[in-house]
Amino acid sequence: MSTDTTLLERRTVAAEPAPAAEPKRPPARIRDDAHAIEVARSLAAEFAQEAARRDRERILPWAELERFTASGLWAITVPREHGGAGVTAATLAQVIAIISGADGSLGQIPQNHFYALEVLRVGGTEAQQRFFHERVLAGERLGNALAEIGHKDFKRRTRLTPDGDGFRVDGRKFYCTGALFAHWIPTLVVEQSQGRDVTHLAFVPRRSEGVSITDDWDGFGQRVTGSGSVAFDNVRVEREWVVPFLASFERPTTIGPFAQILHAAIDLGIGQGALAATLPFVREHARPWIDAGVDRASEDPLTIQQVGEVAVRLRAAEALVSRAARFLAAAQRDPTERSVAEASIAVAEARALTTTASLDAGTRLFELAGTGATLDGLGLDRFWRNARTHTLHDPVRWKYHAVGNFHLNDRLPTRHGAL
Repeated sequence: MSTDTTLLERRTVAAEPAPAAEPKRPPARIRDDAHAIEVARSLAAEFAQEAARRDRERILPWAELERFTASGLWAITVPREHGGAGVTAATLAQVIAIISGADGSLGQIPQNHFYALEVLRVGGTEAQQRFFHERVLAGERLGNALAEIGHKDFKRRTRLTPDGDGFRVDGRKFYCTGALFAHWIPTLVVEQSQGRDVTHLAFVPRRSEGVSITDDWDGFGQRVTGSGSVAFDNVRVEREWVVPFLASFERPTTIGPFAQILHAAIDLGIGQGALAATLPFVREHARPWIDAGVDRASEDPLTIQQVGEVAVRLRAAEALVSRAARFLAAAQRDPTERSVAEASIAVAEARALTTTASLDAGTRLFELAGTGATLDGLGLDRFWRNARTHTLHDPVRWKYHAVGNFHLNDRLPTRHGAL
């Protein structure tokens, strides 16, 4: 038996409810970038209250996701001409970071929703864009079924086969963050055409006959993202629900850096959340080291110095995310070989620092707060566990390689979804 099969078969299978076929009422409409930030901060304060309990007991955030969607934030990248707020990449990244600071899982769940909308923006027809933008504005969520574990053989990959005026989808996916909560599942599929594999993104309705979703994600971090398995058994897909995917990387597009800046924002937010949890614990509960000669841990000079280090590193990471968003916006306006490469490198630089900054913030929380912070009921370990789990999406060592190769040898990075 292969390692991949063992990994899937050893997991606990749990049935979960599907989202409502239609949202109960249309979401609120976000007016502009400032309004998006305001709403995100309000929701984050609400989501933070039960975040530790959700993580500890693995309570999937159904109610929170309904509030999140109803706020209008899931539609903020829909362009103004289609009825959305059309916010900047910088605002989107800030919104994701704010929510991730409250609950890393809630910050990650919409990542592939926005990614699918970017794929649609780049490769979809006007009719496809309008159709899905209308669905999103109505409150429908997009999940994902992109990853397969080790299946390079076409016969074992998720396949798209012609069926009259449409297609059929067959296959199995894992790491399907958001699919459990979604109304549509954008799925990476392969079609054999003229002797070669052609990749598409098929938007599969969650309630289609033949779709089964299993909540078998049991990672030690990002516990309630619902990042489990999706199986497709002869699932019907209409032709207008299929968008070119591989073709979007054969020319300069922003799909890769767009995906990566959202990952950077999630890590940044988790790190900021860890620092926000550190400060009151140090002030109110931690004890100073005996040699410090002070009465309160918040007056310990070495503790103060280390808090400063964490804060500076996170502020630098935040600045790099903001800078990367400007490069990304420029490339979205004018996607050339150079502009897309510069956006990818700027985002890689941000991801390199958000990775180390978020992990450092989660570790220093315990170093500065002391043994009392390790009590299980507090749930403070979730920040490090969430950062460690999420930062494994793409190896940071390859971010440094891409950055170094660009600056040293003027080598443009490879175009794909992980850079």
